[in-house]
Amino acid sequence: MHRTTLGHPALSSSRRGGFARWLGVLCLSVMLAACGGGGDNNSSSSSGGSSGGGSGGGSGGGSSGTSSANAQPIAPNGTNAVPINVNTGVAGFVNIPNVSVTVCAPGSSVCQQIDNIQVDTASFGLRILGSAAQSVLGSLPVSQASNGGQLAECAGFADGYTWGTVRTADVKMGTEVASRVPIQIIGDLNASAAPTGDNGCPSGNDENTTGDIGANGILGIGPQTYDCGNGCVSTSLNAMYFACSNGANCSPVAVPLAQQVTNPVTKFAVNNNGVIVQLPPVPDNGAVSATGVLIFGIGTQSNNAVSGVTKYGTDPYGDLNGTYKGKTYKTFFDTGSNGNFFQDSFPQCSGSTAFYCPSSQQSLSTTIVGTEGNSAVVPFLLANASTLTSGKNKFAFNSLGGQLSMSNFFDFGLPFFFGRHVYVGYELPNNPAYVAF
Repeated sequence: MHRTTLGHPALSSSRRGGFARWLGVLCLSVMLAACGGGGDNNSSSSSGGSSGGGSGGGSGGGSSGTSSANAQPIAPNGTNAVPINVNTGVAGFVNIPNVSVTVCAPGSSVCQQIDNIQVDTASFGLRILGSAAQSVLGSLPVSQASNGGQLAECAGFADGYTWGTVRTADVKMGTEVASRVPIQIIGDLNASAAPTGDNGCPSGNDENTTGDIGANGILGIGPQTYDCGNGCVSTSLNAMYFACSNGANCSPVAVPLAQQVTNPVTKFAVNNNGVIVQLPPVPDNGAVSATGVLIFGIGTQSNNAVSGVTKYGTDPYGDLNGTYKGKTYKTFFDTGSNGNFFQDSFPQCSGSTAFYCPSSQQSLSTTIVGTEGNSAVVPFLLANASTLTSGKNKFAFNSLGGQLSMSNFFDFGLPFFFGRHVYVGYELPNNPAYVAF
């Protein structure tokens, strides 16, 4: 999680990145909080349409650009396709794509629907605030570590971490069900129990409220099944999983794959090989809201055929090579970032170490190359973040951007997804991970 302020009462940036990409990559997602509400004629909603997205565009700056991505989402069917809502959410952050998730005690009818769970294509596994799951929390069994203690996890971010137990739950979205999957409950352990030191939680704050996270939880549906993988199986010194005695005296522990926090989509019966994120186009000056669809499975149903898009192979974590203004970056596509974040010399907003505030709208582009050699020029817009959010009543923007502290990475955040059908193909045996649009 990452928080800065822009010196404006309606603006702050917060949070998110790919959980467990500590194996080599930590992605940063930054949120811009916006106060207020209300409506105007710039709201967007789902409707039928075809897949597509723009290409081309220059690498220079200008003031007359318009987004070329104009695909409309299909209507959610409530089975393998559920609504995504970008609106005020629970904390008034902008560009937060939320879905509803039902969590049940394993094999039972003790369930709770939890709304405003953020969709994150650059992390792996479901994490829910304990405060948002009170109706079902007491019925979710805490996983047991190999030494018999309570299994807990510390998932690190740029300036903090989420700390809480690992529990087993049935996870439902639409009519899809992932049975008995490990999830993290955020904030159900005392903050003082979080381990410190070389193999403990990272420095920073224990982020355990909606104000810290900007949502009631995070649905990590990136291309991996497990949030850590074999690294946590082979050693207890992973700075991630811990065994606790009655919520205290926590020490590092190795964890088999079956007990690691798991991307629930990978455990669906059929529609388990990837997801498609479809969001409508929004005006360049923003919209009050945007409603799209999250589709489970790729090429498994009539509504998730691979059509009108090009595949770009990625590494197992969703990264591929990209070139921006002559420099090569590891590039990833992350609904958990509320802006496009990259290195440049554009002026930053007053009081902000994150968001750019150029004097005029910029038309930019990055060239990406997949692992199989497919390439594309991806255009994007960059506008003044303070100007965009000054009205305090819009929550969906296609031109937010800011500074990324990791100099070797380029983060296409939620602005990239507006007006596109974006496929995230999972890493499977004989089927490498990919993104398609």
